[in-house]
Amino acid sequence: MEETTSSRIAAGADERSFLSILLVFLKLGVTSFGGPIAHLGYFRDELVTRRKWLDERAYADLVALCQFLPGPASSQVGFALGLTRGGFAGGAAAWLGFTLPSALVLVLFAYGADLFAGTAGAGILHGLKIVAVAVVAQAVWGMARTLCPDRQRASIALAATLIVLGLSTAFGQIAAILLGGLAGLWLCRADPVMPSDHLSAPIPRSVGAMALALFFLLLGMLPIAAALLPGQSVALLDSFYRSGALVFGGGHVVLPLLQAEVVPPGWIGEDAFLAGYGAAQAVPGPLFTFAAYLGTVMGPAPNGVAGAALCLVAIFLPGLLLVVGALPFWDAFRRRSTAQAALRGVNAAVVGLLGAALYDPVWTSAIRSPGDFGLALTGFVLLTVWKAPSWLVVVVVAGGAAVLALF
Repeated sequence: MEETTSSRIAAGADERSFLSILLVFLKLGVTSFGGPIAHLGYFRDELVTRRKWLDERAYADLVALCQFLPGPASSQVGFALGLTRGGFAGGAAAWLGFTLPSALVLVLFAYGADLFAGTAGAGILHGLKIVAVAVVAQAVWGMARTLCPDRQRASIALAATLIVLGLSTAFGQIAAILLGGLAGLWLCRADPVMPSDHLSAPIPRSVGAMALALFFLLLGMLPIAAALLPGQSVALLDSFYRSGALVFGGGHVVLPLLQAEVVPPGWIGEDAFLAGYGAAQAVPGPLFTFAAYLGTVMGPAPNGVAGAALCLVAIFLPGLLLVVGALPFWDAFRRRSTAQAALRGVNAAVVGLLGAALYDPVWTSAIRSPGDFGLALTGFVLLTVWKAPSWLVVVVVAGGAAVLALF
């Protein structure tokens, strides 16, 4: 009996179990404010620095892969981390934990919950943006020390920053990463092959190929099905799946795609659309959960909770299928010497991309006064020197911003 009880306790404590991964990503889903670039900083702090799930290079390689793929990059990174940690159950746990908190808040907002009203509430919302400054600055600092240790890679990171700042579109991000890879092939070939954590998820290559085939099949067939079959459900699946499949460069890029899908047909009014998008900026987690708000408030059924669930799954599905399709082939690719040279350049470019995002939109939208700078610096010191957990930094900085707003 004692052995059975001990076995159950050990199984419950398994860090690779569905529940353990779910709880880790629930914490991230509740505390990860500031958009996709900030999310990558939160992931790095929690899973690379604190929990040692993988090393810095493996994490940067994973970020580079998801930056290439269309879809919500931070959610794809989280899903991939869950996959490599606990298989498909781990991937599902990571996606649910990171996505549900913001989706539930936006559904409540759609039903009329009056969140963050008043001066103190506005201060808290602004404080959450300041937290993102500290988190992204910590990520840039830590990743630069590991991934840009020489003049060549520091120069690639600088060039990537300038490209992204000069071309403030998804094209600029993709161009910076592609050029970083080419520069790595030229400048970083002399470096020795570096060992890195194994990233291969427990997914057979045949399953990966099937996931890629399903991605393209749905992308091609759903518009035909929506045209031929009656009913709003198929139309919603088509609209939100296409929107999720065609987004490069993060959640903000999905705004015009979704607006074109849901406003002209009269499914939702322009004012309600913009109000929900504003609310989506104030919640943690991925911006794609804006789909849950839209599914809740739409005029035609299905709407409400059922509509929220349908739209949420439809907009995330293409990005997750691409991750399942790419991961079985990614680990073998990244271990080749030429691939490692290219990835050194890509990883340096990712640091540059983070540096550009630290300035715009993270810094430009958050730092408006000396008090804001002081709070951001406090958060940065708490994270880097005191090694404080992210949730504590959120509480301290957001609370400080609320106090400043009152005075």
